[in-house]
Amino acid sequence: MKKRMAALAMAGCMAFSMIACGQAGAEVTAQPQNEEAAAEEESVPAAEELTAGESSEEQSAADQSNAGDEETALSGKVTVYMPSPAGLADKIAEAFTAKTGVEVEQFQGTTGEILARLEAEASNPVADVVILASWSDGLSMKETGQLMSYAPAEADNIVDGWIDEDSMLFGYSASAVGVIYNTAIYPEVSADWEELADSRYKDDIAIPDGEKSGSCKDFLAGFVTGVENGQDILRSWADNGLTVPGANSAALEAVTTGEKGILIAGVDYNAYSSIDKGEPIAMYYPATGTVVNPRPAMIMNTSPNVENAKAFVDFLFSDEAQALVVDAYLLPGRSDIKSDKRPNLEEIPQIPTDWNLMLNEAMDTAAELNKLCQ
Repeated sequence: MKKRMAALAMAGCMAFSMIACGQAGAEVTAQPQNEEAAAEEESVPAAEELTAGESSEEQSAADQSNAGDEETALSGKVTVYMPSPAGLADKIAEAFTAKTGVEVEQFQGTTGEILARLEAEASNPVADVVILASWSDGLSMKETGQLMSYAPAEADNIVDGWIDEDSMLFGYSASAVGVIYNTAIYPEVSADWEELADSRYKDDIAIPDGEKSGSCKDFLAGFVTGVENGQDILRSWADNGLTVPGANSAALEAVTTGEKGILIAGVDYNAYSSIDKGEPIAMYYPATGTVVNPRPAMIMNTSPNVENAKAFVDFLFSDEAQALVVDAYLLPGRSDIKSDKRPNLEEIPQIPTDWNLMLNEAMDTAAELNKLCQ
């Protein structure tokens, strides 16, 4: 009997244990189901957090890159060859250095002097940026493979036609030539180009040396290619006693001092500056028209300081530099900027110009006229 009771008791215990274990098993089975549901419910926020994390990382990388760009300041120097006016070159250099910290080493001279220096340095290039007073000479440098292509800042605002099709020449300013006369000798002159061969001006007319002055050289090329009887008019000037005192400054001085009464193809910014200084001269553009000559800034493909060269070209079209251009009596290179010191581009009568055609005529025409005037 005792054994039977013990057996029954043991069986009861085992049954109770199995029930208890079954309930526990049910609870264990339910728990993973709840965790999976919770995981599914959290899966979207988790993915969103991952995406946000990646975006944050990408944004952080972009921010670091931008910060790097800002922190990568320009340094060192840039070597610039630039024609007159000397005061403008100095002011642009000073302003560029103040803005960037880059020192500007300059060579200033006429277009002819700059080209001669480049030729002398051909085996050991020094210049980063070259600026000339002759668009045709810039095209010649392009033809011989000396220039680098670049898309300058403010390109959309640059005067139409003052960037070449390969983006190598950038007309940051311009000048035109006209007739400058001494008002003490001739109170008023309005003669057209061919009328300057009249006997009343015999032996009293001068012209800058086109082999030294880029502005005059391009005018002569434009004149013989854009005016039907241009070549004949040049000869008539020579027959009327035309003289060649020198480059632009020397030629202007001949008129301001009264040595000559009239300067043909005198560069306009020099005249306007002299007039404001009280010199007894006046200037006009003949009715037939003249040549407006963009002054090309160009990056040499042998530039030792390319990034600084690009920054300098960009600076030339900045508001600050263009204001300096206006102050120097030059035409600004940006169409959205106007001068209050001189006639603007749209006020100047122009000869139709074909620069590619002029390129082939420029040097020969200048040399021929010099021979005629000897």
